[in-house]
Amino acid sequence: MSYGKKVWVFPDAELPPAGDNPIPGHESIIITNTGDTVANVKITLLYTDKEPVSFMTSVNARRVRCLRTNEEKDFGPFTAQFEEQYALVLESDVPVVAQYGRAEPRKVAFYTTPGYCE
Repeated sequence: MSYGKKVWVFPDAELPPAGDNPIPGHESIIITNTGDTVANVKITLLYTDKEPVSFMTSVNARRVRCLRTNEEKDFGPFTAQFEEQYALVLESDVPVVAQYGRAEPRKVAFYTTPGYCE
């Protein structure tokens, strides 16, 4: 059985600076595909002061994938810049479950949040 939704929106993304704490600042998008086919996911980044950009990624059947926004291997030329405000829109061809996570070293906190989905 496949769980999830095809569209997810995360309105509050911002790569925090590294900080002085033992946990380095970072953020990630976690996508879970419980179905029996590969999920092809279009990720669109919406910014406060520049045009949106999009790229494709995939999540194998019955797998989870963690994409770190500050790692080029995951986000390519759209790797997040420190303290840049943006939003993420995920559009999948099959239902998936998605979540955003941020390690915030300025307050020594780690939190995750589900996005808005349809």
